[in-house]
Amino acid sequence: MLSGKRIVKRARKIVNEHPEYFEVLMEFERTKKLPKLSYKKRVNFTIDENIFRNFRNFCQKKGYKMSSKIERFMEKEIS
Repeated sequence: MLSGKRIVKRARKIVNEHPEYFEVLMEFERTKKLPKLSYKKRVNFTIDENIFRNFRNFCQKKGYKMSSKIERFMEKEIS
């Protein structure tokens, strides 16, 4: 069983790691409606055609979603 100090420490860690969850809870408290937790943003940028074609073929062969692979790459780069 966790002590009071450990619970508070763990709760603060969770809040720091996932502030979006608590923003959703605050919005629910205010509006009594549960907003979407995750939003997707459509982006438009230019990349080399050969790289795109090779990446698309790679993802198709492996059964990957291109957007998911790019999201993971971006998260890895910023962390």
